[in-house]
Amino acid sequence: MQTILGAGGSIGFELAKELPKYTNHIRLVGRTPKKVNADDELFPAKLSDPKQVDRAVSGSAVVYVTIGFEYSAKSWQQLWPPFIKSVITSCKKHNARLVFFDNIYMYDPDFLGRMTEETPMRSVSKKGAVRQEIATLLLHEMAHSDLDVLIARSADFIGPKNSVLVEMVYKNLLKGKKADWFISADKLHNFTFTPDAAKATAILGNTPDAYNQVWHLPTDTTPLTGKDWVQLFANQMDMAPQVRVLPQWLLGMLGIFIPVLKEFREMSYQYDRDYVFESSKFEERFNFRPTTPEAAVKAIVDGLSV
Repeated sequence: MQTILGAGGSIGFELAKELPKYTNHIRLVGRTPKKVNADDELFPAKLSDPKQVDRAVSGSAVVYVTIGFEYSAKSWQQLWPPFIKSVITSCKKHNARLVFFDNIYMYDPDFLGRMTEETPMRSVSKKGAVRQEIATLLLHEMAHSDLDVLIARSADFIGPKNSVLVEMVYKNLLKGKKADWFISADKLHNFTFTPDAAKATAILGNTPDAYNQVWHLPTDTTPLTGKDWVQLFANQMDMAPQVRVLPQWLLGMLGIFIPVLKEFREMSYQYDRDYVFESSKFEERFNFRPTTPEAAVKAIVDGLSV
């Protein structure tokens, strides 16, 4: 049995499509899980409840954590630490391997121009501090326990869901509006294509010697700025590449009316400098070539239903 905690999100859904390559027994866990494959086991659960987490983990050989709690520093501080502790406890109890799907919020901002698995942690945001706490817990387990655990870390997404590129660029252009970008459209910024991330996470979860390590998920490193990304979408949509840059002070004002922008403000430093996420460790180990930006943009424009 391979179990996805948080099966309804963008990664959980894509991961469920990949796992039949490795197992015939897939358990999808969430508030209202829906089948992705015909034989999926649906397991409704409130994952903030340790008892329900334990029941969800029971019988699992591999547990994937892809849950996304509300994008709020307060919610993250309240929910993430006890949740991950309960998952660790249950995985130990039931002898399950643990795959944690992570982001880069805990990384030292001074090193965003070239991020590798060795990049130091130094969070400068409330949400980053939560992710650093989780990463520290998992690294401790790697070093000091018998639990098999790995961290699969992704850059920002390019994909149909939870993607700045889709929400702020594609959908705006589709409505005849200017694409929005944060802080500076002249800085490099690469993105992980969500189907690549899910495929790689499934590979890692089913590779015994991949455990007790941190892995960057496959991400194309073509040097593209915000303006370049807008140009790619505009080319694919046969439109003019118009872009509006939102300065940090405006994010604060807009946050009064758009709560997610208020929450995003503390992460805006990721857009005032180059952001280059490297994944050569995974690519070389598994002979994996990430989807190119052009192909990823084409897939979104051709297949996304708004």
